[in-house]
Amino acid sequence: MLDPVIKVKDISKRFDNLIAVDKVNFEVSRREIYGLLGPNGAGKTTLFRIIAGIINPTEGEVEIYGVNPFSEESREVIGYCPQEPVAYDELTGVENLTFYAGLYGLDGREAKERSLKLLELVGLLKYAKKKVKTYSGGMKKRLNFAIALVGDPKVLLLDEPTTGMDPEIRRFVWSLILKFKNEDKTVLLATHYMEEAEELCDRVAIMNRGKIIAEGSPEELKRKSGLKSVINIELLEPKSEAIELVKPYALEKGAILDKNVLKVYVDDPDTLAPKVISRLLSHGYKLLSMKISPPTLEDVFLKLTGRRLREE
Repeated sequence: MLDPVIKVKDISKRFDNLIAVDKVNFEVSRREIYGLLGPNGAGKTTLFRIIAGIINPTEGEVEIYGVNPFSEESREVIGYCPQEPVAYDELTGVENLTFYAGLYGLDGREAKERSLKLLELVGLLKYAKKKVKTYSGGMKKRLNFAIALVGDPKVLLLDEPTTGMDPEIRRFVWSLILKFKNEDKTVLLATHYMEEAEELCDRVAIMNRGKIIAEGSPEELKRKSGLKSVINIELLEPKSEAIELVKPYALEKGAILDKNVLKVYVDDPDTLAPKVISRLLSHGYKLLSMKISPPTLEDVFLKLTGRRLREE
């Protein structure tokens, strides 16, 4: 890899008998958006807190631009946007940002100017003098994002930054993340939205139960999975036996029941879809809909783990 600026080496974290992160290794290059994609509980947030220098790993080490994240120098390098709100409810948006700017050594006027510029960047300028306790959940997430940018960091650690945002605001934040990449920043992004990973990430590491189980560009992961096409069949009364009925037409490990949708992974959907449907109908299944689609990262994750990225 050319010019790695983030190096995560053999990181593990145990809490009593729970292994939250298990021997994780990866490197991220300058101006790369690297995604950690996995469901809640996969270990992403614990790993982020280690990389941000908030909790110590049980084993392993992290370097960011050659700096230990637990050192004083790391404050000039890392901007961390956690899942939980870090703004004070009784302060206004601008007061929160000015406070954090002061922690980075900015004086009063410079801190105020920087704060207003960041509020404008994240679309909150007209709420600058409103107390944060009046903000919606999505607005608080955007304020979190602005706080992570106060020190003009080289590396942004974004832990599920768009959770709770409506689709329009989420896409607005995506445009900001891409803008930072073009400004020579490196972004490490944790998400359980496969659309977010596909839209933004140069490379993705799929995490499950504390381990990285696959890594590559979104297209590379889909190609390596062996998945070609997906027949998505919505069933009125799904049963697990439906998987066994369609397996003769599917690729290896290529049939999964995802709630009431039977997903059948095949090479030749035009030939096999009628056979799959006929098989199900002959065994008494009622079909609500059927569509054929290319595989997504959600499909890759389902095939690798047998479970969904987002448990609803």
